[in-house]
Amino acid sequence: MSDAETTPRPGVSRGRVAVAAIVAAVLIAVVAFAAGWLAAPRTPTPSTTSVEAGFARDMQQHHDQAVQMAMIIRAQTDDPEIRQLAYDIATSQAQQSGQMYAWLNAWNLPQASSQPAMTWMLQPVLSGADGGAGSHQHTADADMQPGEPMPGMATDDDIARLSELTGVDAERLFLQLMIAHHQGGVEMADAVLARSTDPLVVPLANSIVFAQTGEIEYMKSLLAGLGD
Repeated sequence: MSDAETTPRPGVSRGRVAVAAIVAAVLIAVVAFAAGWLAAPRTPTPSTTSVEAGFARDMQQHHDQAVQMAMIIRAQTDDPEIRQLAYDIATSQAQQSGQMYAWLNAWNLPQASSQPAMTWMLQPVLSGADGGAGSHQHTADADMQPGEPMPGMATDDDIARLSELTGVDAERLFLQLMIAHHQGGVEMADAVLARSTDPLVVPLANSIVFAQTGEIEYMKSLLAGLGD
């Protein structure tokens, strides 16, 4: 489907477009999850305080903000490359968010946690992960405090400013925010890979690292092209 075919008609609200994208992605995710669940080896179901459940809850929230920023920039710019990038981010991360929502349902766990966000990132890494037995945390995780903002998250002021800007100013801020956001997402995915062997979680985390690392480099090139 071309970018032109996915561009909302004038008068259609940003909120309706975002909701439609998320609903469609969730439906796709349910089918993908069902297929993956049937094919995956049987492993113990994660508990509500597990690394896997914490990752699923926090990464959903992280992804949802990326979708929000992507839908905002699509309304604030006419640049075809940035509009296509934003569309790709919105659709892929909405689909992944739906997939993680489905995990929690299948595990019979609540979507909300009784623990502060990012608590799971302080659990010990697996034996042999990043230095082998005896490792307790990634160095990058050592300063993480439960309840603090997740890595790379934009502030409410950042989102408000992005919504107010247009053209090159909006494009530059979007790329700056999304580069930091992706870097935080990669950090979170790396953290769960060091702490889990779950056959559903590991492939998704690896795909996040691969896709977002590539998009970071692409966004850096787009940002350089905008100049000062």
